[in-house]
Amino acid sequence: MMTTERMDAAAPGRGGRMSRQRKRDAVLRLLRGEDLETVSRALGVTAATLSGWRDAFLAGGEASLATRPADGEALESERLKAKLGEMLLERELLEAKVAALEGGRPLARRRSRP
Repeated sequence: MMTTERMDAAAPGRGGRMSRQRKRDAVLRLLRGEDLETVSRALGVTAATLSGWRDAFLAGGEASLATRPADGEALESERLKAKLGEMLLERELLEAKVAALEGGRPLARRRSRP
């Protein structure tokens, strides 16, 4: 029992911040049944902060269980917009190249006289 408390007895990282991994480990300790106050004291954070981490962790897990990703349409839309932008740019470059080749007059095939 003393081993988990001893491992996390150190204060939070520089500036009072904890890494994502340490927050995850703290939340997992709560989900495994450890007492909120015990984990809170061991980590040197308030019970409210620890509860917030747990709630955010569970909300993120719940969102990941959706059968249809909410942002899949948004990703496809962004991909298509990027492709459209590339094609428009390519078209503009080709138009500029044609204009430069024409030199102000249309390109027409000259027929040679027999």
